[in-house]
Amino acid sequence: SVTEKQRLLKVLETAMEVYQNRKQRISTSKLNETLLPLIESNPPPALRGRFVKIKYVTQLPLPYPAFAMFSNHPKFIRDDYKRYIENQMREHYNFKGAPMEIYFREK
Repeated sequence: SVTEKQRLLKVLETAMEVYQNRKQRISTSKLNETLLPLIESNPPPALRGRFVKIKYVTQLPLPYPAFAMFSNHPKFIRDDYKRYIENQMREHYNFKGAPMEIYFREK
């Protein structure tokens, strides 16, 4: 609390941690090495008889964590699967407190 001057340093430490997480860069090979086995073990659901395959993942050059996933049918990937991917990325790489965007593009 500001009036009682308690935990002010913790707030600043957390803000610095979020800033470090936000500017973190991960190589394409490391992303693919980590995420593709997870995607293979829990693939996106098929829609209208079409199976969705995610080919590879790369980080976009933006000031916040943004990733592009290249797939054969990106428009068939549902929001719940996008949340699954985001949660897996937050679990494997420390993106605590940082906004994250995941874009699905056609390969």
